[in-house]
Amino acid sequence: MKWNWTQQGWPEFSFDASRLEPLERQFLLSSGEVIGAIRHVSDNERDQLRIELISEEAVKTSQIEGEMLDRLSVQSSLRRQFGLEADSRPIKPQERGIAEMMADVYGTWSRPLDHETLFRWHRMLMTGNRHMGTIGTYRIHEDAMQIVSGRHDKPIIHFEAPPSVRIPDEMAAYVDWFNKSATHGEAPLPALTRAGIGHIYFESIHPFEDGNGRLGRAISEKSLAQNIGQPSLIALAFTIELARKEYYSQLEKNQRTLDITEWLIYFAQTILEAQQTTLRRIDFYLDKAQFYDRFRGQFNERQEKAVARMFREGPSGFRGGLSAENYIAITQTSRATATRDLHDLVEKGALVRTGERRHTRYSLSLTETKMHDPGFRGAFDQA
Repeated sequence: MKWNWTQQGWPEFSFDASRLEPLERQFLLSSGEVIGAIRHVSDNERDQLRIELISEEAVKTSQIEGEMLDRLSVQSSLRRQFGLEADSRPIKPQERGIAEMMADVYGTWSRPLDHETLFRWHRMLMTGNRHMGTIGTYRIHEDAMQIVSGRHDKPIIHFEAPPSVRIPDEMAAYVDWFNKSATHGEAPLPALTRAGIGHIYFESIHPFEDGNGRLGRAISEKSLAQNIGQPSLIALAFTIELARKEYYSQLEKNQRTLDITEWLIYFAQTILEAQQTTLRRIDFYLDKAQFYDRFRGQFNERQEKAVARMFREGPSGFRGGLSAENYIAITQTSRATATRDLHDLVEKGALVRTGERRHTRYSLSLTETKMHDPGFRGAFDQA
């Protein structure tokens, strides 16, 4: 099998720039929407929004690799990283590590990429890992670095990266390319093109024993931030995780060629969808703030717990809506009490009821303010 790094011309990738031009234009327009939406959030709300967006990315970028983290613990750790008040909940090493890395990515977005930054991120990411021989530096083992699946006796090799002896030179070239392709570099590239090349290029080198996917996505975030001039805060990992098989399929297919037009289109479309997801999440966050303003002091302890749990489900909510059984499980109360509580929430206008009998479901009654709607922004600016 001829992997991309074995082919003549590596690491010079080819692509059809004309097919990416409309996507690049859409990215710039959507970036303005995201920046405008965040700008209209108060300082205190902006801190909380930032924590929620970054924590979701931290959880999802880990979930892509099969590692399940507690979002509230990650949020608590992030609050400490940003110097904000945090609770005293216990935090696992891996949750603290990913929080430290994501905060560092956010805080150092404008700096050039260098080896020490990558080593620092890797040390943070591998916090608490006692099974790796090399942490905080590039891999040195002599065994082939392969991405495999299937049975142990009949493995399917999806990709094989360059041998470890080549990694120092490969990464020196990568870091040089990344910095030269920045907005003010010697050979600047458009935002989506640069992020897409940077991701598949890094994943093809696969320079670390573990954590390459999470680091590669962090580099993509850094790349996009540099092109728009501030942290992007887009839901990239969240969007990738929704179609994880497609992500791996596109990587595998395009790591066999140096013509990566199809990969760049896929990755660009993923970023554009991530921007729209971020806008929906900003809307949802503002709806949440307005909801609590409307109903402050009107809920009992059980109702508070259930409503908080519904908000934790995010914009998509409970699949099919909240049921009475969900409410009983969340609050550990009787069916009769659950029925009274839910009826009261509907009467107050906090929940909307649909269906009948065992098909009855409840959803949050939100104002659905659209901060990214041009008409709303114009009205807001004139107020």
